[in-house]
Amino acid sequence: MSSPPHESEGQEPSAHKKEAGDPMLVDGEEEEEEEEGDNAVSDDSSEEPEEDEDEARRIREGFIVDEEEEEEEEGDNEEERKRRRKRRKRHHHRREPDEDEALEEDDLELLEENTGETFSRSKNRLTRLRRGRDSGTPPVASSSKRRPAVESSDEDLDADDLELPRVQDITRIWDDERAAGGREDEEDLDDMDNFIDYDDEEEGAGGMDEEEREERRRERRRLEKERRKALGSRPELTGIDANAWEEIHEVFGDGRDYEWALVDDDDEYHDLQSKPEMNFQDVFEPTEIRDRLLTEDDDLIRAQDIPERMQLATSTLSQSSTLSLYKPLTEEDLEDAATWVLTRLSDRKERDFFRPDGQYFNLLEDLVGAITFALRYLFIQEFEVPYIWTHKRDYISYFNAQDIRTRVELLNLEDLWRVYALGQKYRSLVERRRALESMYSRLGVADEYFESEIRRKLDAVEVIADASDWLTMKYKESSKNKDQFELHFHDDEDQVDTKKHKLPSRISAYELAKNSVVSKLADGFGIKPTEVVMNFISPNSHFVEDQDLKPETYAEQFADPDPTKAQSGSELLQRARMIIATELGKDPLLRQEIRQKFKTSARLSVLPTERGITKIDEHHSYFAFKYLMNKEAVELTKSHQFLNILAAEAEHLVTVFITLPDEVKSEFENRLSDAFVSDNYSDTAKAWNDERRLVVREALEQHLIPLGVKWTREWIRDEVEDLLAWRCGESLRERIDAAPFSVEDLQHGETPSVLAISWGKGDPQKDAISLVFLDEAGRLREHTQIDNLNETESQDEFRDLVRRRRPDVIVIGGFSVATTKLSLRIKENLGMLAEDGQIDPEFSRIAVTYVHDEIARLYQHSKRIADEFTSFSSITKYCIGLARYIQSPLNEYAALGPDITAITFEEDYQQLVPEEKLLTALERAFVDVINKVGVDVNRAVTDSYYSHLLPYICGLGPRKAQVLVKKIGSLGGNLLSRDQFIKAGLLTTKIFLNAAGFLRIPQESQGKHGKNRHNEDADVQDPLDNTRIHPEDYDLARKMATDALELDEEDVHGEHPSHVVSLIMEDDDNVKKLDELNLDEFAISLMDSGGERKRHTLNVIRAELIKPFADVRRPLRQPSDWEVLTMLSGETERTLRVGLIVSVYVMWIRQSVVGVKLDSGIEGVINAHYLADQLPNRLDSVVKKGQTIPGVIIDVKLDLAHDNFFVELSSRPTDVQAGDSQFRRVKHDEAWNHSQWDRDKDMQERKKRAEVDKSRRVIKHPNFHNFNSSQAEAYLDKQERGDVVIRPSSKGLDHLAVTWKVDDKLYQHIDVVESNADPTGQSVGGQLIVDGKYNFSDLDELIVNHVQALTRRVEELMAFEKFKQGPEDELHLFLKNFVAANPSRSAYGFTLNRKRPGHFSLCFLANKNSTVQTWPVRVAPEAYYLFDTAATGVPELCDAFKLRQMHESQNHGGGGAGGKTPYAGRTPGRTPVVSGMATPGRMSVRQMGRTPNPYGGPAGAPPGGTTPAYPGAPGFGMPPPKTPYGHQTPFQRPPPPGAGFGQPPPPNPQRAPLLQEGGWGQSSSGSAW
Repeated sequence: MSSPPHESEGQEPSAHKKEAGDPMLVDGEEEEEEEEGDNAVSDDSSEEPEEDEDEARRIREGFIVDEEEEEEEEGDNEEERKRRRKRRKRHHHRREPDEDEALEEDDLELLEENTGETFSRSKNRLTRLRRGRDSGTPPVASSSKRRPAVESSDEDLDADDLELPRVQDITRIWDDERAAGGREDEEDLDDMDNFIDYDDEEEGAGGMDEEEREERRRERRRLEKERRKALGSRPELTGIDANAWEEIHEVFGDGRDYEWALVDDDDEYHDLQSKPEMNFQDVFEPTEIRDRLLTEDDDLIRAQDIPERMQLATSTLSQSSTLSLYKPLTEEDLEDAATWVLTRLSDRKERDFFRPDGQYFNLLEDLVGAITFALRYLFIQEFEVPYIWTHKRDYISYFNAQDIRTRVELLNLEDLWRVYALGQKYRSLVERRRALESMYSRLGVADEYFESEIRRKLDAVEVIADASDWLTMKYKESSKNKDQFELHFHDDEDQVDTKKHKLPSRISAYELAKNSVVSKLADGFGIKPTEVVMNFISPNSHFVEDQDLKPETYAEQFADPDPTKAQSGSELLQRARMIIATELGKDPLLRQEIRQKFKTSARLSVLPTERGITKIDEHHSYFAFKYLMNKEAVELTKSHQFLNILAAEAEHLVTVFITLPDEVKSEFENRLSDAFVSDNYSDTAKAWNDERRLVVREALEQHLIPLGVKWTREWIRDEVEDLLAWRCGESLRERIDAAPFSVEDLQHGETPSVLAISWGKGDPQKDAISLVFLDEAGRLREHTQIDNLNETESQDEFRDLVRRRRPDVIVIGGFSVATTKLSLRIKENLGMLAEDGQIDPEFSRIAVTYVHDEIARLYQHSKRIADEFTSFSSITKYCIGLARYIQSPLNEYAALGPDITAITFEEDYQQLVPEEKLLTALERAFVDVINKVGVDVNRAVTDSYYSHLLPYICGLGPRKAQVLVKKIGSLGGNLLSRDQFIKAGLLTTKIFLNAAGFLRIPQESQGKHGKNRHNEDADVQDPLDNTRIHPEDYDLARKMATDALELDEEDVHGEHPSHVVSLIMEDDDNVKKLDELNLDEFAISLMDSGGERKRHTLNVIRAELIKPFADVRRPLRQPSDWEVLTMLSGETERTLRVGLIVSVYVMWIRQSVVGVKLDSGIEGVINAHYLADQLPNRLDSVVKKGQTIPGVIIDVKLDLAHDNFFVELSSRPTDVQAGDSQFRRVKHDEAWNHSQWDRDKDMQERKKRAEVDKSRRVIKHPNFHNFNSSQAEAYLDKQERGDVVIRPSSKGLDHLAVTWKVDDKLYQHIDVVESNADPTGQSVGGQLIVDGKYNFSDLDELIVNHVQALTRRVEELMAFEKFKQGPEDELHLFLKNFVAANPSRSAYGFTLNRKRPGHFSLCFLANKNSTVQTWPVRVAPEAYYLFDTAATGVPELCDAFKLRQMHESQNHGGGGAGGKTPYAGRTPGRTPVVSGMATPGRMSVRQMGRTPNPYGGPAGAPPGGTTPAYPGAPGFGMPPPKTPYGHQTPFQRPPPPGAGFGQPPPPNPQRAPLLQEGGWGQSSSGSAW
């Protein structure tokens, strides 16, 4: 059939059919779009589809469109069709996937009838149609070419029976290929072509025929295939499967949800397939990518054949792991590295191997060989510590064929880790050496001192840094290589010729002097600084040349000839001494010498700051070192005290001093002086020697001593942090190096079945008893709850559960001491507490025990258990944690991951250790124990909980373990032999050698065959794969088994090589047969024949042949009495020490004893003779039930076997009154500054006495408080205007201070004199005088008639229309702007004087040519005072101002316009000095405990003063404040007179005639007032 005419114009058939009104599409696509638009409910009208009149007309006329209408449609505007197509695309992309609505059955049938296509029935809506591109006309129902419409939904994607393809790229995650099943790629591309309208076909498509358009489609499909093929091998997605991607997309989306919003209405929508290639880095957050170990660094770590931990600079547990970029060591480095490590290994090694009287002095050479071997395997061959310790221990132990019985462990496991840590430091040292050599070569100089002396002593990072600084200082101005040098030191750039602003000089005083003639004077000291240092190290290697002239005379020769620039000889000598002292202080060798002095001899002292003196009392933890004096630095490296000192210093409580003892400092100074001075005895030589000694002293004080102090702080800190981190690691090792809980019926290492029980907090009204049963495989089999164990029904239910499940052990945990009662009830119900000692035989094999619950407490709230047991209660999850812990403490701790730091290993100092160091130490403990135990690799693949152990296997890590699990899973999830690690490409060679001996492949997996086996040999199991024997030693094991069984080669011919191993393992008499072998002779023969050391290895093989992978961990230690008590109550031996006073609650009273309970829930008793000083007749006459009393702890009774914990106390008044200070007091350090402590104690006691002697008045008034001024202001800050605080005065008992709130942040302090004051200060005097003229009989009268009167006047003026809120400067600006806008008018206004509370400032501007002037307005109870003029109200105040200003203007001839202030031309910022200016108060001055002077100046000073500048405040222009009165006084204030606030006052009849006479401020255009 030929194509319709409209197809030849380059339009898609599907698009044209819709435009032509095809009825098949009206029922299908248009109805679908309408339904989707209805589902997307939105209040935004912009989301509604635009109306299309043509489409509406077609719908009204019916579904069938004849050909004539179709031909008419061809003539439509091309732009209109594009607009409609664009609108449909936008609506399509705005649909939300969550807004699905299922199509009804009738709708589906209608679609099938009209489209001729088949639709699958699904619960979700139809999301898209796939149609064949060649159907130019509507297909008939019977057409064989039709393709059923594909319907995709969330249910389809989640179907269990659906085989998901391997995800290759982020752009294909949402493809419907999973629903389509076996479609070809070409069909998918065809479907995509029909589904998306491509912009490139719309542009210029009118001139294309069908063949051209088909060719373009084929080209596009070819490019898409190539792109998909290229994406198929992307390494970024290694280790992540489709399920993981779906989880990520459910949380974060696919990044395209709002893509439609980015499409501009005026632009064509671009097809997603034409966009740049997208990967997961473009979609997901970097933190999510990092957490899933998918960064580029992670890919690099996975790919390299280097153990993962060796590739990282930090622990694998760290959230911010970084790559280690150091180069591996070479064989040439080993000798130097071994020597460097040997001298820093440990004090014990130095004592035993280095000293002639040491125990192993004769084995020093063997120790060096052992360290060399360890360094070679660690840093050249790249084997981890567990491999060397397990498989190469013979090489780090003493081995002598002539003395085979002598066995000395040259390096133990701790030493190996120490060698590894020191080797890392040495590797860093080597890198820094190379960088220094590179820098030296770039300088292009030949320095004999550097090459002969410094270079051979670069044995520390600090020395290399010093050498770098020394070279920089010495050759900074080298003109020969200046350009090269500037490439590396930016501050040497020459900027002289650049035309820029002059910057501050970065040239030091040394450089200025060195570049001047003074350097020649420095040479006159007769010896170079480098030669002085060599004399210091090797005495008398260089000699001093003396000058003929004395120093000052010699120095004057170098004075500047210009007299204006000339310096005296002493000044020139001072600068010359500075040059030499600087060069001595920068010398690398001398700096290393002073560091060694500080390391061996430094002393540390501590003194408290002013704050620390009061805050650190005798009960404070910092008191131990509050007055530390001259404690040896070496001693500080052995405890956590120094870190506490640094913490106290950071809190500004103490000051730390590090010094050298005077004798050590003098000895060092004398040695350096001896290396510098001349041996001559002439007066000139003596004078020069004095100058040289000054140089030495300056070098010490300015350079060497500060360097030593700084270095010592960091050295002690580093040593202490390493020590504490190691202790935390050892504490963890002790906890995880424990086998599962052992019972009689189980062998050591076998996992018991567990019933975990908890009562929570033990509240009978709220908490039920939770029970959880885990079988020996760790699977949850049953969980339930019972109300209690007191009722018969509950007891029967509990016993029935125990009978059915028959647990090996019952573990108990909880959050309160009530848990002990639960334990007691359990034992009673199981017949374990029978009085005759006969335990019920039915339950006799069951152990009942407490267990450490620190991990269970974390586990119950962790995400791990939330994902595993979502619906369980918190207590049930807690019980699961208890059960898992007792089954395997190692697994529980390892599952914590980075959260391991939340566990407290050392209560006192763990928080002081940096997290990175702590994680490294904890990881090493995990690595040691897990490699000792081994990991079943097949179980790790299938058990996510057990797989937490795999990353700690030697050679692996989180990334390599992750990819290993994925690869094994792709092979079927089960390995049969260790050979498959190499043959199937699961591990690289080096990683395999590291890990092989620690990865178990149990023989019980036989019969499970994986998929995709490429090598049949790999399916053969080897019993040695289930042993700790390394594959490189399999031949030794087979040889040993053959010899033990006394078999010949003919006996095992044709059998598997390890067949003999199976025979010896199954032999019942294998122990005896293996013991008969002489392993020492075998080891000697191996040593003689091949040089191999295998003595320890042979012992390991023998043990593994007897019992493969036997559990060598210690039995699980049960918690002690105190640990159980701490777990249940939080009390420790420190908080329940005998002698401490605690608060107790009386529970019951009996004849001779009182029962009490502590706050922690622990019960206690007070015997009758400890209840009172005199034995009472009745105990209830001394205490009552429900009473809280203090008690002194006299004994703590702990009986874990009978679950009985209680405290015995004494409440006798004599015992309680004695206090417990002596028991709570912190013991101070032995190195204590007693004299300073005594002085500070005396000072503190004097201060306390002064505080006690300070009067505290007791006045019965609601407004009285014992406050000082600042406390009163703080109290009034949230109160209302006019509120009052009455307080004591610092002027004595005959004074009171009254503070009242004038405005926000503005308070007036009034001094009140009591004329006949009570000398005891317990009452108020009969007459109260304010300002010497206001008398009141009591405080209430003072408040009402004085303070409230002031408040009313302040509020009245603030309500005036001319009042402006804000600082005075803003009022000035307002007046200037007003007059500038109205040149013929004048302006004035009022504002608060914030420098003098209780005053206002009246500011006015006469005309635009004058300056703003300020006059003071004082507020008094009876009136306002403008200078000495009283005004009873605001109108009167304004009248007084205008009259005064008019008078001033007339007297000075209009002086207002001249910018002068009245009264002899005072500046506008000044207040005229007139009488009547005494004010009732001033702004608060925060003086603790002292009442501010209410008069604003000294007594007798003339009134008046200056008007100061005003602080910033909220701008004016706001409506006048209408603050209500305060409510503190017992009297009610009368309402303010006159009109309400904010309204203009009524006109004053008395001033009206005055204003009508043309007073000041009038003009032809009117007044501004």
